[in-house]
Amino acid sequence: LPGWMATFADMVTLLLCFFVLLLSFANQDVQKFNDLLGSIKDAFGVQIRRPDADYAALSPSQFERSDVTLEQEDQMLLNAMVSIENILDDDPELKRTVTIKPDDRGVVMRVPNDILFDPGSADFKQGYDRILNFAIRVLKEQTLDLVIRGHTDDQYVENDAFPTNWELSAARAIAIMRYVMTRGEISSSRLKAIGLADSQPLAGPNTTEQYRSQNRRIEFLFHRPGELQF
Repeated sequence: LPGWMATFADMVTLLLCFFVLLLSFANQDVQKFNDLLGSIKDAFGVQIRRPDADYAALSPSQFERSDVTLEQEDQMLLNAMVSIENILDDDPELKRTVTIKPDDRGVVMRVPNDILFDPGSADFKQGYDRILNFAIRVLKEQTLDLVIRGHTDDQYVENDAFPTNWELSAARAIAIMRYVMTRGEISSSRLKAIGLADSQPLAGPNTTEQYRSQNRRIEFLFHRPGELQF
């Protein structure tokens, strides 16, 4: 073959590599968008891969694209996330107290135990109603159900009323559910209460006080009706 053929073949090969790179860049852009606003199973589940990603709470209108569609149920949860964030914006003090995170099953609001209860107690502390009234407002404004999950660390506070942390965490969740049901006039069919004690640590194993303080919490899981079965 003539000598120029080798140079020409090299150029064609480089052009091919260039267009392959362009295609890969385009695919990455789609992937980034799917991470941001894809289906709730993929986008809200991104918390598992990147726990600090709060971008899913942004308004969906900011990212409207004709080539990406959400199922009705997923869109409802996305709207709920946006609505909860907007409600929190009206109360800066409450926003500093609670944590809102997307979850692969819905939207989770986390509250430290010491905000609502004294150690070893299931009786509410002063100011508790601010948080519970927020949960009631969400349930009234959104077509969602609520699971209240009580968590503790591995340390047990001696108490005759609660032989173990299982009873304590369950009693706290039930107290919250009773308040939401009676004060908010929310149907009991929309509410569940679960005591999990120290079986599901959030920050890490209960080996340090820093981990223990983060593991002691109440979780409000707002989810689609009929999504979770117990």
